[in-house]
Amino acid sequence: AIQRMAKLGASLLSQFGDIPLYGLNVRYQGGTMLGGMAESIGNMTQGRGSREMREILSMVGVVSDNMIGETAAGRFSIGAKILSKAQGPVYIDKIDDALVLNKRRGYILAGGTVLGEYKINLTLHKPNFKIANLIRNSLLERFGKDTAKAVSEGQIELRVPPKYKYQKKRFISIVKAIYLSRNGEFTKKRISNFIQKLAVLKDVEQSEIALEMIGRASLRKLAALLNSSREAVRFSAARCMLNIGSDKGLDALRQIAMDKNSKRRLEALEAIGLSADRNDAASVSRILLRDDVFEVKLAAYKQLRKLNDISIMQKFIGRNFYLEQIAQPGEKMIFASRSGLPRIVFFGSPIYCRENIFIQSSDSNIIINAPAGQKYVSVMRKFPERRDVPVQLKSSFELSDIIRTLCEEPTNKTYPGLGVSYGDAIALLKQMIDKGAVQAEFRTGPLPKIN
Repeated sequence: AIQRMAKLGASLLSQFGDIPLYGLNVRYQGGTMLGGMAESIGNMTQGRGSREMREILSMVGVVSDNMIGETAAGRFSIGAKILSKAQGPVYIDKIDDALVLNKRRGYILAGGTVLGEYKINLTLHKPNFKIANLIRNSLLERFGKDTAKAVSEGQIELRVPPKYKYQKKRFISIVKAIYLSRNGEFTKKRISNFIQKLAVLKDVEQSEIALEMIGRASLRKLAALLNSSREAVRFSAARCMLNIGSDKGLDALRQIAMDKNSKRRLEALEAIGLSADRNDAASVSRILLRDDVFEVKLAAYKQLRKLNDISIMQKFIGRNFYLEQIAQPGEKMIFASRSGLPRIVFFGSPIYCRENIFIQSSDSNIIINAPAGQKYVSVMRKFPERRDVPVQLKSSFELSDIIRTLCEEPTNKTYPGLGVSYGDAIALLKQMIDKGAVQAEFRTGPLPKIN
């Protein structure tokens, strides 16, 4: 049977597995699951000869039998809860010169949306109410109220504390490191053991996590490590202290982040952003936003964006991407993301383009033109349905206005635009900078990592 399927094309192998997923998607959009599955099978047989159709339909019986078995085993259900969805405009990369433009390969940037928060449960191998309550009380004492709830004698339901919102994996590791013994001498020995390991950089992550679980009782010995001659030791001790709640950890991390000779600046800034008070994290990030090193500048911007800091002016363009501007002195820089949320960021706004320019997209459908002496920038686009009559709009020489004129939707009554895609917009931006129409450095983020 597998050989017969392979003769119909390797892609068919994956299509059979997509039948139930297609049905679930149709059901999510208001249809029925069985109707969606029938539609999926119809799409597979479309355009094929009678012999191939018989081959495919004979295999559908095998797939159906397998689905029934999976449902009976509880691994798949027509009533399964949909946990996430994916939708959004497709981004086709036109930046990398080394890559041949492939219109069949695209990405939905930040297209996945989780529809409900997943729960974390601890399950005891041997159900026991006393042990379950002891674990719950230890977690409540360490992380605060509503962190843990013993729902039965064998199960504790966990809620990730706000402080660990972006460190869920670390929170789970800390919970797994819990000790139920309340013996003071035993706790002291554990602290000494993990401090010794940190001092020689042995089992660093496990030692940090164990000391975090112990909590404030480990702060005094951690503070002694801040005087170490080894930066890696100081960093680990400071991060652990900040996660426990000590400002001494913040001071040490701030020093590392500000040290231009340090190799751990980005790690220190990340630790501050994850665990420090909002005002403290914003203060450090605003200073590093003016750093000469691009990677540090970008990391500081990302921290401020996460904090919704007022230093970043933000506009949502064409219901498609964000245009963000940061007013600061120094050289101008433009950053465009190619993974996560699509964003164009101006470091050093406002940024202007010069006059006497002519920029054209690779397919000649979009033109940005400002002849010498013209008081405005002409932005034109040819639409497929009316290629002989291009639509032309006017923009000021400020680059943010040009982007809005290009990319806002034509139906926007306040600021109508030409509906240019995010991918085309950043390709045009790069071309403007390469040709000297805009005096700024252009940087892009990496493409999504897909296995």
